[in-house]
Amino acid sequence: MPVTIVIGAQWGDEGKGRFVDYFSANAQMVGRYAGGDNAGHTVAVKGEVFKMHLIPSGILHDGVVAIMGNGMVINPINLLKEMNRLREQGITISPDNLVISSRAHLISPAHIELDRGKEAERGEDKIGTTLRGIGPAYLDKIGRRGIRMGQMLNLEDFADALETSLNHYNAELRREGFEIVDVKASMQAYVDAATELQPYIKETTVYLAERLEKGERIVCEGAQGTLLDVDHGSYPYVTSSSPTAGGVMTGLGIGPTYVDQVVGVAKAFSTRVGSGPMPTQEEGEIAQRLRGTGDNYWDEFGTTTGRPRRCGWLDTVLLRYSRMVNGLTEMMLTKMDILSGFDELKIAVAYDVDGTRYDVPPSTIDALERAVPIYETVQGWHEDISDAKTLADLPEATVNYIKRVETLCGVPIKAVSVGPERHQVVNL
Repeated sequence: MPVTIVIGAQWGDEGKGRFVDYFSANAQMVGRYAGGDNAGHTVAVKGEVFKMHLIPSGILHDGVVAIMGNGMVINPINLLKEMNRLREQGITISPDNLVISSRAHLISPAHIELDRGKEAERGEDKIGTTLRGIGPAYLDKIGRRGIRMGQMLNLEDFADALETSLNHYNAELRREGFEIVDVKASMQAYVDAATELQPYIKETTVYLAERLEKGERIVCEGAQGTLLDVDHGSYPYVTSSSPTAGGVMTGLGIGPTYVDQVVGVAKAFSTRVGSGPMPTQEEGEIAQRLRGTGDNYWDEFGTTTGRPRRCGWLDTVLLRYSRMVNGLTEMMLTKMDILSGFDELKIAVAYDVDGTRYDVPPSTIDALERAVPIYETVQGWHEDISDAKTLADLPEATVNYIKRVETLCGVPIKAVSVGPERHQVVNL
């Protein structure tokens, strides 16, 4: 079957972009199925760093068509900025290799202001949103009052719909005491954006079906991670969409019978941005060593937000859950090189919640907040593994770590990354 799904198996930021890029080398299409510019995917090619927030990572390969699916919410201004930034880096962007679903929903300036205001209003109970208007845009979608990208094809009707929406939200923003938006300036900017984006907008469900029936391969790119899924994640500290494998079917409009590969991507340790429970979180020297200093893009600071990520030991309790939720056929581990230099490494194998052992996460947020990890300690290594090309190049302790994680998660690990560059992947 011609569909490969690449899923974040943790809280996002796992390095999915580099494995989407990896699989896209042998595909004809790459499709993003959820989220908006709250995502940040980074790929390094021959020393040059490409950062994408909306456009699927596979567009870096010649001959691959990038599809922005109906499950996405799109800020057209930021999309145009990203397109131009990639062009400046030498990447061709045209309607021949970028297609936007006419059913994807629009993020407006009012959504952004509402997001900012509501998050500030929560005070210490902040969710940790990226303040990009993602949640309010999805609320409009579910509330059946959203604006779809396809409406941009008729500029007059689009302008009318946008004006109505902005005026509606300005009234709400005033009531709440939040900043209002400049309706006239916003409309002009969005109509200008619509004019530029019109050639890219298509009915992608039909487009995908036609190509899949010919046996062409698509890589489906997730945004965020399993534990941020609005249904299956650590609710309410979640995103507003479905970054799990199930989201692919609704977010791109393809059937499950096409899928033959569901790849979970996880870091060799744990990180999380924003609020919410993280049982294996560390502080002090260990966290600092895992996070890095922020001197380069490979350190643990959000691609989209720039916020320092919370860091800790690998949590296989969550990874087992991700395997179940997504039906993972295999896993990839990223950033193995960061673990070099530790005498010992810890792996969370279960949780203790008030004296009860959990081998998968408890479903309630209060129980997850009380979870104490039960650790297994394994031998570390000090060798620099960043030049490793094959399994034989890895130290015995590294191989043992990978095998132990594989056993604990119950799914084969097929590759690990040992550095930020495209070529720094060891197939196992």
